[in-house]
Amino acid sequence: MNSRMFTRVGSLTLKNPIMPASGTFDYHAQPWGPVDVSRLGALVPKSITLYPQPGNPPSRLAETPSGLINSIGIPSEGLEAFLQKTVHQYAHVPTALVVSIAGYSPEEYAILTRACAQIPQTTAIELNLSCPNLKTHVMPAQDPSLLRDSIQAARTVTDKPLWAKLSPNVTSIADMARIAQEAGANAVVAINTLRAMAINVQKQQAILGHFTGGLSGPAILPIALATVWDIAQTTAIPIIGCGGIQTAEDVLMFLMAGASAVQIGTATFRHPSTMMQVLDELHDYLTEHHITALDQIIGIAKPT
Repeated sequence: MNSRMFTRVGSLTLKNPIMPASGTFDYHAQPWGPVDVSRLGALVPKSITLYPQPGNPPSRLAETPSGLINSIGIPSEGLEAFLQKTVHQYAHVPTALVVSIAGYSPEEYAILTRACAQIPQTTAIELNLSCPNLKTHVMPAQDPSLLRDSIQAARTVTDKPLWAKLSPNVTSIADMARIAQEAGANAVVAINTLRAMAINVQKQQAILGHFTGGLSGPAILPIALATVWDIAQTTAIPIIGCGGIQTAEDVLMFLMAGASAVQIGTATFRHPSTMMQVLDELHDYLTEHHITALDQIIGIAKPT
């Protein structure tokens, strides 16, 4: 284990800043494929909801020239099934486990947080705040009051670190990050996908069954980078950067903008070994530039 790759996200020390974005990587207890989970800084499984749900109707994916629009929704087995069956596969996860939860009310966030915080392997809980509230039909990540209430509800039932995953589909994500910090979040994940749409002009209809979805991939990297910069300039909360990351150079940009760690998603669909390659490239960069600790470059970027 290379100490120069260590990074701190609030009170947590991770062995490196690389982890999958929730919903883009499924963990298998037995070694599988090109990803060695023990090398990752953390593992973030797909979000868990309180009750089972199937996700959105097909079609669920649409490619763009520089990204991917998804309308997967959040297919979930529900909390009860997760605790009775699935959680056992995480018993010996060889890295930090960040459990992602998605609620439809502050009360649901409290129930989910309380249950998942009791899982011995849980290192932190990521609050996916992009589910429409059942009463207002507005996402907590887009409504200051709902955001505050949802995070506070989760905060009252656990002392474990809470990561608030924020949406870029707001007027000021920095303001939302400040609210998340005040409500008790220990870090923010920025960003989630951007609202997008694709149309098949031959069929003259929307490609996605849900009509609109979320854009991810290289197209959103400059936007995600700017949001990380904005949050870092206006708050003191740790940031996990996410959006369009494919290479170690991309990771370095996020770190230099102020992120303490990053999540990689869409790139792994095209190249499943992306996270492993990024780890190798990042190590080589740090060695070549005689950087002995990541905190030497976090937030270092300045205007030319």
